[in-house]
Amino acid sequence: MKSYKNILQKIGIVLVLLLSTACFAQAKKARIVEDFNKNWNFKLGDYPKAINANFSTADWRALQLPHDWSIEGAFNKDNPTKQAQGFLPAGKGWYRKIFTVPANWKNKAVSVEFDGVFKNSEVFINGHSLGIRPNGYISFSYELSQYLHFGKQNIIAVKVDNDAQPNSRWYTGSGIYRNVRLVASEKLHVAKWGTYVTAPEVSAAKATVRLEVSIDNENASAKEFKLVTSILNADNVEVANTTSTEKIGAKTSAKKIHNLTVNQPKLWDTENPNLYKVVTKIYENSKLIDNYETPLGFRYFNFDSEKGFSLNGKPTKILGVCLHHDNGALGAVENIHAVRRKLKLLKEMGCNAIRMSHNPHSLEMMQLCDEMGFIVQDEAFDVWKKKKVTNDYHKDWDAWHKQDLEDFIKRDRNHPSVIMWSIGNEIREQFDSTGIAITRELAKIVKSLDTTRPVTSALTENVIEKNFIYQSGALDLLGFNYKHEDYKDFPERFKGQKILASESVSALETRGHYDFPDGIKAWPTKYGASFDGNKDWTVSAYDQVKSYWGATHEENWKTIKKQDFMAGTFIWTGFDYIGEPDPYPYPARSSYFGIIDLAGLPKDVYYMYQSEWTTKPVLHIFPHWNWTAGQEVDVWAYYNNADEVELFLNGESLGKKAKQNDDLHISWRVKFEPGTLKAISRKDGKVVLEKEIHTAGTASKIDLKADKNTIKNDTYDLVYVTVSVVDKDGNLSPNANDLIQFEVTGGGKLVGVDNGYQAGLDSFKANSCKVYNGKCIAIIQSNGKKQNIQLKASTGNRIAPSTIDVKVE
Repeated sequence: MKSYKNILQKIGIVLVLLLSTACFAQAKKARIVEDFNKNWNFKLGDYPKAINANFSTADWRALQLPHDWSIEGAFNKDNPTKQAQGFLPAGKGWYRKIFTVPANWKNKAVSVEFDGVFKNSEVFINGHSLGIRPNGYISFSYELSQYLHFGKQNIIAVKVDNDAQPNSRWYTGSGIYRNVRLVASEKLHVAKWGTYVTAPEVSAAKATVRLEVSIDNENASAKEFKLVTSILNADNVEVANTTSTEKIGAKTSAKKIHNLTVNQPKLWDTENPNLYKVVTKIYENSKLIDNYETPLGFRYFNFDSEKGFSLNGKPTKILGVCLHHDNGALGAVENIHAVRRKLKLLKEMGCNAIRMSHNPHSLEMMQLCDEMGFIVQDEAFDVWKKKKVTNDYHKDWDAWHKQDLEDFIKRDRNHPSVIMWSIGNEIREQFDSTGIAITRELAKIVKSLDTTRPVTSALTENVIEKNFIYQSGALDLLGFNYKHEDYKDFPERFKGQKILASESVSALETRGHYDFPDGIKAWPTKYGASFDGNKDWTVSAYDQVKSYWGATHEENWKTIKKQDFMAGTFIWTGFDYIGEPDPYPYPARSSYFGIIDLAGLPKDVYYMYQSEWTTKPVLHIFPHWNWTAGQEVDVWAYYNNADEVELFLNGESLGKKAKQNDDLHISWRVKFEPGTLKAISRKDGKVVLEKEIHTAGTASKIDLKADKNTIKNDTYDLVYVTVSVVDKDGNLSPNANDLIQFEVTGGGKLVGVDNGYQAGLDSFKANSCKVYNGKCIAIIQSNGKKQNIQLKASTGNRIAPSTIDVKVE
């Protein structure tokens, strides 16, 4: 009998635990956030009747968001987007989705969230227009509840109008190119972007936290509720909490304040990006009715007019790059795995900061900068009232700039990676007195929503009398683009001002292409400089070609590293990007400015930065070693952590060299003969690193290297495969240009190909790609099938096919 009672007791305990777990699981879902990317239909053109229930989409394409239709089009010099946007098409398009919401959502607040639609979007639900949003970079949402058919089918339609061209100075993409979510909560809930967390005091011993929560009550009656705030560390362990009882009137919004203390916080910095999260919960009659999470990182920083920038009391040079929002062969499509790959490459180079050029970037980009430890300059506008191109944002400025700026700040102000707000890039109002009032207005808007970060703007004019944005007195931090030769005069010219090189360099290179140096070159000729253009629209990968307004990478960095007062620099750019292919006209369709090419393959200058911006041992020699017998070849080496480098050709020493004064590389002029070029770096006579380059023989293999061995079965995850044509010993064939045919089977699909060649007009969406200077990439995305993936690459008869397998989890 006792045994029987024990069994019943145990069963009861188990049932209680199960019920508690079920209740907890249900409680955790008080706010429902659903992926709303799947099962859309799309068609190019204008279809205003698509808002109607009886409209047929039989001839529309089924797809999953995010989506960019421009990247799917053909390059054409007659496309109205022109050179700035890479000669890709734009136009109009419609998206439509049929969906059902549960009947029990009838008393909930239901909204749809768009992270970004380019551009001029209008959203309809069941035939009702919810609103328009001209700005293609701003996240926005609409409340749906009053128009929904609960428990029945609903139709959402989105018109996207990117027809008026040109409207940008770079590639924008077209369509719903960022993520979409459906959110359901009780009518008493935390508002959209409704939390603002700050840490007024931060030290290794203690941090104080102030949380401001905006609560919406959409009920017809007043409510009393409990507001609970918890702070969790990276292991989801609670480190602080507080509770208050609050009241709110019917159909109103209210702000509530919670103050907390965290003892011995782990600080966020670029090397150890320790993250916490704030969990906000609302209880009514002991029932959890809403939950909301906010990122939190404890850090303090300072910009100083003499000492530059410090983070958590430690002097820190901002070693940054500018990035546009496109993801290479994916176009404007935002994918967290593509962004992570970009940031990982930059982190390995030693980069610690990103300037979001020149408009708000994605939520995923912000989250990854938090997680990976990047300082962020968050930028709102490239244009104010004075236009840069015919149909740009100046047309929407008067009606929209205030709301766009407010929404931008609200969305991003809780990210610890964000260190400064930029209200503009190379704004034309800096040259006339209208710049004074607008700068003050924008700075006031920013300060009304966040007082913890400086306001800056990227300026081009460093003569005080000519710069009216500076004269406004509203900037906390001065950002200057280019003109590195003037930096030394800034402390005297701008006395007491905090200064940053907001954009610098604009040097040009094509990966793997080498014209032997004969001095630094600039372009174009009408500015009194020379640029010896190549018939194949390439630029030498030696760091010796620069824009007329900029500098080489080495010129800029030599200047920046000497100036203690300079907080740091943002290089133009981290990656090549689609559009702005200066100095070449069509067929050049992407930029030459990147340290890394459009395919994500580093150029040689990447290793200069790695040797300067990291402490890990670096030895990189170039170019390749396939030339004409007797040809004189300039061999460069980037290195660090060593006193000297010795170069050998086929075992014979060509001498030891060391960097002198402020040199950033060393070089030899070598008469080519086939064989092995070997470099050895030494410190105190001991070998640090060795590097060999071999003359490649006949191409005989396709080498496939995936950036990861497994992929999630979620229809989003990506694997990037680097494709190299090599000889029998695995040496890269640097002149190979074979057309590689791709075939993907199993749980993946090919979503992009690229070789980094700036003048290549083949589609990024083809099933084949020519290797350029021996390399290209293939991008595979999960297709939802629980099958391992195999990629087959073949060239026809010249080289045997090759395959690589990727495990699907």
